[in-house]
Amino acid sequence: MQCRIAGERSGGVEGHRHRQLCAQGRLQFFGELRGLSSPSRFDKWCTEQQHREWVVYAKRPFAGPQAVLAYLSRYTHRVAIANSRLRQVNDKHVTFSFNDYRLKGRTTPSTMQLDTNEFIRRFMLHVLPSGFHRIRHYGLLASQTKLVLARRLLSVPAPEATAKSEPVANEETAPFQCRKCHQPMIIMAITMPIYLPRAPPKCEQSQ
Repeated sequence: MQCRIAGERSGGVEGHRHRQLCAQGRLQFFGELRGLSSPSRFDKWCTEQQHREWVVYAKRPFAGPQAVLAYLSRYTHRVAIANSRLRQVNDKHVTFSFNDYRLKGRTTPSTMQLDTNEFIRRFMLHVLPSGFHRIRHYGLLASQTKLVLARRLLSVPAPEATAKSEPVANEETAPFQCRKCHQPMIIMAITMPIYLPRAPPKCEQSQ
C-alpha cells in the first residue's frame, strides 16, 4: 500500500510538470503519440495513467544477480551507440550497424540508414533530462547520515578505511635511476607522443 501511494504521489507531481510543458508547447510527440499534442487530450491521458494500478512483476533471475548487474552495467556505463558501429556519416544520413535479435540464428550485424535529424532524435532519447540521475541509491545507501545512524543503532562499527599502498621500487627492479641521486625511479604514467615518427617518403625512380 505504501509503495502504491508513493507511486501515485510521484506520478501526480511528474504529471503536473508534463502538463505544464504540454500547455507551453515544449512537449513534442512523434509517431502514434501525435494525437496527444493537444493539452486537453494529454491531460485526460495523464489522468488515466495516474489512476491505473501499476504492478511490478519481478522473479528470480536464472543466472543469478551477478548476470543482472552485468546486463544493466552495459546500459548505465556507456553511451547509446559506440563509434565502432558507425559506418558512414554525412550531412543527410547516418549509417550504422546493429544486431537484429528477432532473427534467430543470425550472427552477422545488419545495417540501417537514417536521416541525420532522426538519428539525433533517437540518440537524444538515451540522454536523461536535467535533474534526473542514471543511477540512484535507495534506503541506507541513499544518505550517509542514515547509514551512520543505522550502524549506531545496530552497534556495528564502521569499516576501517584502507590506505592505498604506494609502489616502492628498489635498485634491482627499477628500470631507471636518477642521474643526480642515483636512486631508483618509479614510473607513474606512460604518455604517447602527439606526433609519432614515420619513415621518409619513398622516391620513385624514373626509368
